[in-house]
Amino acid sequence: MTAALGGPAGKALAGIDRVAGWAVIAAACAMTAIVFTQVVLRYGFNTSIDWAEEVARLTFVWFMFLAVPLGVRGGAHIGIEFVMNAFPEVLRQVLPRLMAGLSAFLMGVVCWHSVVLLVGQWDENLPTLEVSVGWFMLPIAIGAAHSILHLVAIAVAGAPRHDLLSAE
Repeated sequence: MTAALGGPAGKALAGIDRVAGWAVIAAACAMTAIVFTQVVLRYGFNTSIDWAEEVARLTFVWFMFLAVPLGVRGGAHIGIEFVMNAFPEVLRQVLPRLMAGLSAFLMGVVCWHSVVLLVGQWDENLPTLEVSVGWFMLPIAIGAAHSILHLVAIAVAGAPRHDLLSAE
């Protein structure tokens, strides 16, 4: 999809995607390592890490919200194709772009409100860490802004082409 943009905008978006992809991998690895260590300590040694659950939740939030735009990029989110196939060809070309534009607007609302919450909660700390609660809102804002970029690209250049595997 980023290639459809072409030029510097496509290259910039592809770079953002690479950074997001590596961040998703890092967050998933950190979350897995923390949860695994916590389980081993709890059931193997009858002890635990005080901060493990909060950090695991935090890395899960980062993992999920940074991954959303990567799904948007590839058209991996839920769609109802049998409904689209009922429309005439002209509408099948226009509707994905229109829906991408509307989705970009809604992601803008999500981004805005997550920033408002982030600013409002920044001075509150997590119970077991000296870390702001705002770190839970930051990936929502980043993921929403990144999703807006992909949704605008889809609205401009068209929906990504992908081959669906048949279940038959």
